[in-house]
Amino acid sequence: MRKHQLSFIILASLTLASLCLAQSSQERKDSSASTGSHTAHVVLTPDQVKWGPAPPSLPPGAQLAVLEGDVSKAGAPFTLRGKFPDGYRVPPHWHPTDERIVVLQGALGMGVGEKFDQATGHELPVGSYALMPKGVRHFVWVKGETVIQVSGMGPFEINYVNPADDPRKVPKE
Repeated sequence: MRKHQLSFIILASLTLASLCLAQSSQERKDSSASTGSHTAHVVLTPDQVKWGPAPPSLPPGAQLAVLEGDVSKAGAPFTLRGKFPDGYRVPPHWHPTDERIVVLQGALGMGVGEKFDQATGHELPVGSYALMPKGVRHFVWVKGETVIQVSGMGPFEINYVNPADDPRKVPKE
């Protein structure tokens, strides 16, 4: 009888140990999958963020800073920040990938639809989060100087509902 108890204790201990090892292995797999192809730890203080002019796909006046990743590479994770002056607007547009937004400063207005209508949108204060699924037609505006953080998977592109709204198609003076 005592021999059976000892065998049971050993078997239970081995089972528990193997479950713990399997869980630890899965956590390592999940952790490496969630970081994509990143191999370096990234830490930036606010004074290290390098702002530059936004690409020509956005109306003039915005600034962007890529914190990590490659916004042009398909399937590559990225995080960027956008800084917009008071009154800035982006006409109805859509993206080929999901867009995740956090408001860091100011107020961001977002609406869904093919027509710019602030009355149908929502104003998001500092700390707000929004997920805009790929392909959803939407528009934005800001109140006060506004800073947002956007993360997603590349490529990060903007397609305007009305081609005449695309700043890339405006003749240069």
